[in-house]
Amino acid sequence: MSDRTASENRRESAVPGAREESVTGERTDLASTSTVSLWEKVLERSNLQRAVKQVRQNKGAPGIDGMSVDALPDFLRQNWPAIRDQLEAGQYRPQPVRRVRIPKADGRERLLGIPTVLDRFIQQAVAQVVSAQWDPHFHPRSYGFRPGKSAHQALKRLQADIRAGGQWTVDLDLAAFFDRVNLSMAIYFDPLLAIYFDPPCVV
Repeated sequence: MSDRTASENRRESAVPGAREESVTGERTDLASTSTVSLWEKVLERSNLQRAVKQVRQNKGAPGIDGMSVDALPDFLRQNWPAIRDQLEAGQYRPQPVRRVRIPKADGRERLLGIPTVLDRFIQQAVAQVVSAQWDPHFHPRSYGFRPGKSAHQALKRLQADIRAGGQWTVDLDLAAFFDRVNLSMAIYFDPLLAIYFDPPCVV
């Protein structure tokens, strides 16, 4: 038996009827079990429904395909089985981002990339699961883009440190940081990815 076949058998035995589930609420018979892998949790109906809701709440402009956030539920009702098969087979490929230039106060421009709504939905579904696993590994004074953390909390922490006698503050901004990160190297060497995703899926 190949590794892939064994992996598929484990998936089907751990999640009865998983392939027939609906993203939009028509059916669920997913098992609640500790044998469910992280990737299977990403594809659970409840997680996918929460991702749809969050993407719609975030609003945002359409990506390169022109689909709006409000069109996402109907799109998934029609296309989710095929998309899920692609995800499970490792064949799903995100669409190119739509490039938008945003003027900055100093006259320069900030280059943004807007993913398609479908890609945002898949990213959100993954983020909801892995953030619960990764967040405990972060430093307690890390406030950026974390559930339950905010800039206001960071400011209060800074004020408390100053009252306690702190005298040094460092303010730095790495120019175009994310444009220069070697993502292939980051993914290859990230031990969290190796720990939590076996086999690798969409990253």
